[in-house]
This record gives sequence, C-alpha cells and structure tokens, in this order.
Amino acid sequence: MMMKLLLCVWIIFSSQLSTSQAQECEVVNSALQQMMKTLSAHEISLRSLQKTLKQMQNTRTHSTACPPPPPLMNGRVLGRIFRMGHEIHYLCDAGFQRMGPESRVCLQSLSWSDTQPSCQRRISPVLSDADTEGSAMNDDDEPTALPTSSTFSSSSSSSLLSSSSSTVLSSVYLRASRCVEFLDSIHCSCDAGFSISSSNTSFCMDIDECELFRHTPPGRVCAHTCVNTAGSFYCRCPDGYKLSRDSRSCHDVDECVQAAHNCSSEQVCVNTYGGHRCEHIHCPEFHNATYIRTSALRCERSPCVEEDSACLQAPLSVSFHFMSVVSNMRVPVVLFRVSAERLLGDSLRFSLQGNSSVQRVSIQRSGPGTARLVLLRSIQGPDQLTVDIQIDQTEKRRLIGRYLTRVTLFISPYDF
Repeated sequence: MMMKLLLCVWIIFSSQLSTSQAQECEVVNSALQQMMKTLSAHEISLRSLQKTLKQMQNTRTHSTACPPPPPLMNGRVLGRIFRMGHEIHYLCDAGFQRMGPESRVCLQSLSWSDTQPSCQRRISPVLSDADTEGSAMNDDDEPTALPTSSTFSSSSSSSLLSSSSSTVLSSVYLRASRCVEFLDSIHCSCDAGFSISSSNTSFCMDIDECELFRHTPPGRVCAHTCVNTAGSFYCRCPDGYKLSRDSRSCHDVDECVQAAHNCSSEQVCVNTYGGHRCEHIHCPEFHNATYIRTSALRCERSPCVEEDSACLQAPLSVSFHFMSVVSNMRVPVVLFRVSAERLLGDSLRFSLQGNSSVQRVSIQRSGPGTARLVLLRSIQGPDQLTVDIQIDQTEKRRLIGRYLTRVTLFISPYDF
C-alpha cells in the first residue's frame, strides 16, 4: 500500500500523469488517512484499558492483605508483607521466652492464624508432687516435666496458651503446634526437633535423638555420651578428652604437652588416651651385669670382666618406648618398628622375650636390618601390655652384640 502511495505521488508531479491515475491516487490517500484515524482511536482505548486494569490490580492487592499485626512486647515481629499466604515470625528478646506460636499466616479470611504470642521472662518452673510423677531426671538431676495422659485436653491450643496455670507449657519439652487453615482443612507443623503429638495435634513433642539413634553404630550421633535437650541434643566427652569441632567426636588432651601433669623431674610423662602416666625408668638387672642410665629412655651396660660369659650375654643397651592405643583395635595392625643401630657380623636376629605376649603380638622382618611389631589380637581396655624385643648380632655363630627394646602399651578404655 505504501509503495502504491509513493507511486501515486510520483505520478502526480510527473508531466505524463493521466486523469484516471490521479483519481485513483486520491482514493488511496483518503483510505490511508481514515485507517490512521482508526488506529489512533484504538491506541487511546488500549491505554485507557491498561490504566483501568492497573487500578483494579491495586484495588485487589489492597483487599487481600491482613491488617498489620500488633507489636510484640519484649520482642520483635519479623516480616513486612501482610498479603494472603504470607507468614510473619515472632522473636523474643534475651531473657524472655515466647509463649505461643512462632509464626502466623495470613488466611483467606484476611485474618491471622493462631493467637498473638507473648514474651514472658524466663522463670524456672516449680512442680508439685503430682507434676513430678510425670517427670524424668535429666543429666543435671533436674526434674523435667513429661506429658502424661492427663496433660492433653480437648480444648484448643489458644485456650491452653492463655492458661497461666498450665504446667504443661512450662516444660520446654512440650510446645504448641503451628496450625494453618487452608482449603477447609487444618495443617499443623512443629519446630525442628519436635513432632506432632499422637494424642493431640495441638501439641508438639520433643524428639529424643539420643534414644532414636541409640542402637545405631557408635559415633553416628555422639562418640561418647548423648544428652537430649528440647528440640536438639549435645554430646559429652569423658575426662581427658575435648569435644571436636564437629560437636560429636572426642579428641584426647595431651597433658604432657600442655604441662597439665604432676610428674616429677625424675619421672617421664607419658600421654595416654584420656589421661597420662608418670613413669619411672629403672635399668634392668642381669646376672653379673650392671647398667647406668645414659638418657631419659636408655640404659647402657657397664664394661664386663674378661671371660665373664654371663655379663657378655647381657644386652649392651636397653631402650624404653611407651605407646597409647585405643581399645578393640582392628587387627592385624603394625604397632612399632625397630631397627639395629649398626649392622655387624654375618647374621641378625629379632625375637620376642617372655611368653605372656606371644599370643597377642608377633615380630616380623621388614628389611635387612629392620623388623616390625604386629598386634594379632585386639585388646579390650583398660589394659597394659609390655613387650621385650631382643636383637642378636652374631659372627660365625658367636654373639658379638645384643640389644633390648622394651615397648609398653597403654590400652584406653575407649575405642576413640
């Protein structure tokens, strides 16, 4: 159409323009002007319709909002959108405890669900003899009210919340549920760590995580002791341990490194799992041989008299080593590695002395001049095991050197 219009304009100003062509161009031009007027009228109508829709939307938004909630004394109201389906949350100041729902929802009736909560100063509940019958003792030997059959009633949660004489709500192990009315049905929920009571959906019962996971493998919840709290739990470690960063595992406290021991200068501090030992180093006694202590963990034999075979058969040196291991270790496991100070002669032999530890450990060669002590049977702690490893060096079957390594194991009562 536009191309035809331009053609007409060109024809009008052309000297060769005919009368019939000029009339046809005038008709086309008139039709185009009428179409532009019609489009302009439609544009004005569309703008008016958009304005009307925006006004209707603003009116609808204003009409689907609940009234602003009243302020919370000694607390705060969290949330600024009050439209239908939105939630507001309540938070009490430090030293105050919330009585009532934690959050409320704007319902289709443009009213808030539940009742307005309140913040009351924390006061330790005083239980009567009748209340104590339905209570349990926690780890701090303080009575904690537990729900009994007389606790529940057919009244609504709002009436229970308004009852100041109710000892049920004074217990942190029982809370009111959050219920929302939606599409002619009521849906109730609880805070984390709580579950809906099977007797009354208006209440939330604390979940005892310690009892729930009591039969799971050790360490899944707590490495040592699990203590249940309202809505959660925490872990405890035995004496001599500290709680790890994961708040579940326990790691040993090294009293020797931290100088938290009472060992004298003549004693050696040996850290163990969950404690420490103050050990005296006594040089051994062999027939016709005497020893002197040359360091904190080593004794050496004094020179022997010529042709004193008993003295020459005694070890040239005795070294002491202390180890701390956990209870019920998985076996077999390498406990200790030993090596000869220097290779002399044509033969080197490692052996275990005594019969008390033969069934539990073994000595195995690992190299030309090295061996390793291997635990064969797990040991239930607390226990203590001493192993003597003897190293013999011979030249043409003649003993030219003997050394003794004494390893003492302290087995912890715990498996961590």
